[in-house]
Amino acid sequence: MEDYGVNRRQFLGDLALLSLSVGSAAHVDPLVTHPATTLPDPPATEPGPAADIPYRTLGKTAEKVSCIGLGGYHLGQSHVEEADAIKIFQAANDRGINFSDNSWDYNQGESEKRVGKALKGRRDKVFVMTKYDGRTKASAVKQLDESLQRLQTDHVDLWQFHENIRLEDPDRFFAEGGAVEAVYAAKQAGKIRYAGFTGHKDPSVHLRMLELADQNHFTFDTVQMPLNVMDAHFRSFERQVLPVLVQKQIGVLGMKPIASGHILESKSVSALECLQYALHLPTSVVISGVDSMQILDQAFEAARTFNKLSASDIQVLLAKTATLAATGRYEPFKTSAVFDSTATHPEWLGYSAQS
Repeated sequence: MEDYGVNRRQFLGDLALLSLSVGSAAHVDPLVTHPATTLPDPPATEPGPAADIPYRTLGKTAEKVSCIGLGGYHLGQSHVEEADAIKIFQAANDRGINFSDNSWDYNQGESEKRVGKALKGRRDKVFVMTKYDGRTKASAVKQLDESLQRLQTDHVDLWQFHENIRLEDPDRFFAEGGAVEAVYAAKQAGKIRYAGFTGHKDPSVHLRMLELADQNHFTFDTVQMPLNVMDAHFRSFERQVLPVLVQKQIGVLGMKPIASGHILESKSVSALECLQYALHLPTSVVISGVDSMQILDQAFEAARTFNKLSASDIQVLLAKTATLAATGRYEPFKTSAVFDSTATHPEWLGYSAQS
């Protein structure tokens, strides 16, 4: 593995050049396979309480989190029995995965309910994250209280503003009576420890949120976004947002490393390669959807082997996916409304179209 200090200096040196093109490249990036050496190595790892998986530091916090996070959506799906979901969660935790991803809206609350049951007797061993859809203080607070009830806990470690996908979402968050007020209130009440935001649509919306955060003197602890071999070429969060997060030392939560299987439909890379690629980026956590013990084993194998990827290995992966990524076909969460749960349920946002 190349020297982190050297790579990081080169990476931050490129940041100025990258930022000049953010405005014009916010929609579709040119098909350029950028050298792996322009990115820093992942954060330093250390052994977790179980030897199966390394831990990383979450941004500027002192929290140590497993490099793989357990996706909550898959655990609540109807084809997974509740008992099996609990067994998967607890097996993952026993082997060292301590980061739990979830959302108030996943599977009509079933995902949070199942994780709440799985947390019994091990709450202090799990870094619990969930998300909310409310854009107003009132709707966000209500959703947090429902999440806490389902998760059977008095606080979550990380609470994230979900689906930052519309250009107006950052403005709604920071507006008078907006969700930012719910974050302040929840922290004061001891219901949350850290705050972040997520989104999967366009890097420009993430950059707008970060810009408004600076203007409002608000610090996000984490940002969650798609990071995968296809994203590297198309409307790229890796190229446009990741440099800013590294510079600000905000915890990076990578999601959709396999894009719910869509990337595998390209027949260009394997699931293991997809996970290894995401883990090779400067992420604190890569969140992986797991709905079976076999898929769980695959996640642990990726965590064990990702650091064996060389710069030339990364370039091979990028070369194989460059042309295929051109239209966003294998990242439908960017190019369609299929993954936009708040578009299907605008009532979750807490305001009317006229307000």
